[in-house]
Amino acid sequence: MPVPFFDLRRQYEAIHREVEEAVLSVARSLHYIGGPKVEELEDLIAALLGGGQAIAVSSGTDALLVSLMALAVGPGDEVVIPAFSFFATAGVVSRLGARPLLVDIELKSFNLDPERLERALTPKVKAIMPAHLFGQCAAMREIMAIADGRGLPVVEDAAQALGAADGGRPAGTMGATGCFSFFPTKNLGAMGDGGLIFCADATLAEKIRLLRNHGAQPKYYHRLIGGNFRLDPLQAAVLLAKLPHLAAWTEARQRNAARYRQLFAAYGVRAEQVGLPAERPGVEHVYHQFVVRCVERDNLRAHLERRAIGSEVYYPRPFHLQECFAGLGHGRGDFPCAERAADEVLALPIFPELRAEEQEEVVRAIAEFFASKP
Repeated sequence: MPVPFFDLRRQYEAIHREVEEAVLSVARSLHYIGGPKVEELEDLIAALLGGGQAIAVSSGTDALLVSLMALAVGPGDEVVIPAFSFFATAGVVSRLGARPLLVDIELKSFNLDPERLERALTPKVKAIMPAHLFGQCAAMREIMAIADGRGLPVVEDAAQALGAADGGRPAGTMGATGCFSFFPTKNLGAMGDGGLIFCADATLAEKIRLLRNHGAQPKYYHRLIGGNFRLDPLQAAVLLAKLPHLAAWTEARQRNAARYRQLFAAYGVRAEQVGLPAERPGVEHVYHQFVVRCVERDNLRAHLERRAIGSEVYYPRPFHLQECFAGLGHGRGDFPCAERAADEVLALPIFPELRAEEQEEVVRAIAEFFASKP
């Protein structure tokens, strides 16, 4: 049985009438920049996150970039980031002329290690930017305690974690800003790029709104040098049509994750063969990805591919081994947990519409891979 890694068509077919009517409503309105759809989305996301202000922007990458711009990060500054994440986490720091200060991850959670964070801080650090990778919050209580003790702002890279929580506090609401992505494959995805910044501080939120639109207020009078970081109202309309389904989709992902655990146990796949995702106590994991670890990752993935079973590697190379960051002066062995993660991680299908029999096919194929070993 072929099993897709991700099948957006299944979602679209279930809600296409709502989505298409939302898009048509914008087309007919002739209001194509900003306006009521964007404002409605901002209000609803802010309410979902428990109050505060939400500022819709052009992408999750731009959410991170504008957040750092609002915090005046620039040349000579350092921003702490995990050594293992999606490229945008590091790229936005370098684009502002600052230095990404890499810190190794906790191998179980794939997130920033707070113990290593405290040892890594220097007088040049301007902000700390943990990523909530794969849908699970980083150790935010520990990270916030360290940041507050040093008077440092925290920018949460919550691109993969809308709906996640740590100790009851939603991802993206614990730092100075929380940055979300609406890339089409995200738990809440647009029909293109989109993002959002959550901010509880009204003064900082006003600055972010200025930066989103070339720093102008009023029009053509520029208080700051910003950029065009606006969310298209067409994308806002799509997201508004999808938002009522988000809770059900999250529950489906969590059920799929629980079913994987049951299936791996039933098929006798041992922890030393496939390491399953570890959930930190007190967290709400939304399973943007279901990422396992396997020493024989590449051979296992090739086996799944031969069976027409989709999988993906997020991410095959940590930041310190990327060619574009050679100037940071790091080498192999500097961040061993990030390197091991890059060598071992494998994401399995987890999307909400995944069928139980497809999950069993995935686990059966993995069990057969290890059963064939001498």
